[in-house]
Amino acid sequence: MNELIAPHFLDILCLAISTGLFTFYHLYVWWKLKTNPIYTLYGATKLAKTAWVVNVMEEKNDLLAVQTLRNSTMAATFLASTSILLAVGLLTLSGQGDELGQTWHAVNMFGSTAQSTMTFKLLVILANLFIAFFNFSFSIRLFSHVGFIINTPPEGGNYGTSFTFVAMQLNKAGSYFHIGMRAYYFLIPLIFWLFGPLLLVFSTIIVVVLISRIERTPKMDCGYLSAFFKKSCTLPPE
Repeated sequence: MNELIAPHFLDILCLAISTGLFTFYHLYVWWKLKTNPIYTLYGATKLAKTAWVVNVMEEKNDLLAVQTLRNSTMAATFLASTSILLAVGLLTLSGQGDELGQTWHAVNMFGSTAQSTMTFKLLVILANLFIAFFNFSFSIRLFSHVGFIINTPPEGGNYGTSFTFVAMQLNKAGSYFHIGMRAYYFLIPLIFWLFGPLLLVFSTIIVVVLISRIERTPKMDCGYLSAFFKKSCTLPPE
């Protein structure tokens, strides 16, 4: 067993470190969202989607609902299709591993250059692409369901239950879309992994830093939220 792992030890170790960094960051964000629902744009958007559902169902804005859900479905469809195209291209490249390995290993000074290591890397990247595909597919499915139920009149005038159910389904679709995008982001370090295990760790750190800066909710005057989220939205001093 040691003889099987030893040649690939550095690559496996760097993959574990990279996955750990990526996971730790998202666990940290998940913990922060528990106390501050608008800590990230994703959390703020979930609240906005709930308010959007209430507005659409109360005002009967059927056209607005159809257009918005269509845009979301088209975005998820495009990304799901891209995942499959990338997976097919990766399978095509796997048949040319011997030729491409010489180029990819040009800067690989510490990691394994064995063909089995390259095959393992390609399988990990392929699994990541399929994770993205299935999550985008699930989001498409839920967006389609929301398109029907958002225009369904509530039974017995029970508007609260109807609003809650539709908002839950819409946010669930957004969560699948969110996970699919995370798989896309992690694809960047995995691509650098082809050129060396150390590049995998370095690129993961850079991606995590960029994501943490991009997805943070900007500071703003959020007085319109103060009545609902006093702890998460500090008003500016007068």
